[in-house]
Amino acid sequence: DRWNAFTLFLEDGRVRLTNNAAERALRGIALGRKSWLFVGSERGGDRAAFMYSLIATARINDIAPQAWRADVRDKLPNTTASRVPDLLPWNWQTSQRQLAA
Repeated sequence: DRWNAFTLFLEDGRVRLTNNAAERALRGIALGRKSWLFVGSERGGDRAAFMYSLIATARINDIAPQAWRADVRDKLPNTTASRVPDLLPWNWQTSQRQLAA
């Protein structure tokens, strides 16, 4: 029953032989799962989820999460509330390119 699905990668070069890339992408979530049991409270869990989504968003936008977080940590105290969206990962890369130009 599954032979056609199993041999699909032989007919279509876009189909991967393994799912290693997907497993690597989920590895961080699996490793952090036990750590998240000790966030302390529901509010702590909300904060952890918020930071995890920002870090994942930075990675999706090809930004080094540590560099982004360090830059935001330095800029945030002097940033007005109306300029905070400029520090989000999808806008941060654009602002860095403008500084380089």
